[in-house]
Amino acid sequence: MLPELLRTRAAEDPGRLAIEVAGVESLTFGDWERRSAAVARGLPARRGERVALLFGSRDWADYAVAYLGVLRAGAVAVPLSDRLAEPELEFLVRDCGAVGVVHASRLRPPKVEGWTSVVQDLEAGDGDLPEGPRPQDLAQILYTSGTTGRPKGVGATHANLGHGRGGPPARRMFRHSRHFLHAFPIGTQAGQAMLLNALDTVPAMLTPPVFTPSRFARLIESHSVGTVFLVPTMANELLASGAPDRHDFSSVLLLGSAAAALPPALALRLTKAFPKATVTNYYTSTEAAPAQTVMIFDRSRPGALGRPAFGSGLRIGDGTLPPGETGEVWLRSGAAPRSYVGDGEATGAVFKDGWVRMGDLGYLDEEGYLYLVDRESDVVKSGAFKVSTIMVEAALYEHPDVVEAAVFGVPDPALGTAVAAAVVTGPADVPVHELRAFLATRLARHELPAHILPLDRLPKNQSGKILKTELRGLLGKPREEND
Repeated sequence: MLPELLRTRAAEDPGRLAIEVAGVESLTFGDWERRSAAVARGLPARRGERVALLFGSRDWADYAVAYLGVLRAGAVAVPLSDRLAEPELEFLVRDCGAVGVVHASRLRPPKVEGWTSVVQDLEAGDGDLPEGPRPQDLAQILYTSGTTGRPKGVGATHANLGHGRGGPPARRMFRHSRHFLHAFPIGTQAGQAMLLNALDTVPAMLTPPVFTPSRFARLIESHSVGTVFLVPTMANELLASGAPDRHDFSSVLLLGSAAAALPPALALRLTKAFPKATVTNYYTSTEAAPAQTVMIFDRSRPGALGRPAFGSGLRIGDGTLPPGETGEVWLRSGAAPRSYVGDGEATGAVFKDGWVRMGDLGYLDEEGYLYLVDRESDVVKSGAFKVSTIMVEAALYEHPDVVEAAVFGVPDPALGTAVAAAVVTGPADVPVHELRAFLATRLARHELPAHILPLDRLPKNQSGKILKTELRGLLGKPREEND
């Protein structure tokens, strides 16, 4: 379990750096273990009670202390992001039934019927150290991004979070690195994966208090970072900023992309910007973790998302479909499965016999590599055709001046639904007619967007995922209204 893993790391090398928030704060394993034990003693929550944790990206050290303190006390940690609006935070606190909120001192906690506290006040408590959790106990509730509706709370047990972690030092990952760098927000599955990496890999976790391409690039160069984790939207911003031309990225040997499929054209550009790096795409979800597929970018399979890794299972539909036939994507891990908290109907639709329905359509090739066709909710049924938004986006990313693209369906009186695209280009605007001509050489006639919407930026949620529901409302508005 994670508290035991932290105690092991602290005993091995208490002075070793675990987490560094650039220019703000750092945390050693010894201090992490000591402070989280103090939080567990001072926490006014009993085993099984839910405790919300509200922190931002500059608070990673305090968040790590609070999170492990809650787990060590046997309570349930509910990570929340400071990027959420107050009504959203209040909804999540009520929805999970939190008895209290631990928050960064600079942040105002949401309204809650129970108690609120900052980490430092909990550390000052003098109570007894609780007995601690059991493997089957609920450890964490992490909310989905909620791009298509209300976010759902996904529960994970201690056995789920600790699965595959805590091996001997010689087997710890990323031994080529002194630091791994990321800028994922707290309260997301990607952010939680980075916290587990901080506990269980060789390098220290390095993160900026705020992500900007220039700051991210400077950290790579100044710390000789060996491992970098990004989401595709961050990768786009980094490349569009010209940072690879101004900074030395030769120390990076592994570049991992998560949270969304990496468009082939973007992956190819990353291999050029990071000449010594192995570019890797990780495919999972909040519901399926730690199950995942892993794909090292392969020019002969540019669109593949890899094969199951670390004991994971992968199937299309019920597992009987032949290679090349499209169906629902399912993942399974060897860990205790997750579930939706307080939503039995949704749990039954997504979690079945250890398998997790991913909400994506895809297929396997003859060698078992996964290819996504689209999100089930994103497929555009235009006239007699079904159009993959992923394929149209991939074609747009092949244009050298396209920085970001999102494809979605909009109502159409003749077709029922028409294909639309929102596009962000580089410093020079690309005329819509030029984009249409470019796409006409790469897509079938029915796949061509009927509407192309130039934007200065795309709306995203706290995880960096593009909000296509908002894009539909932007069609027909003048560009200046979208700023």
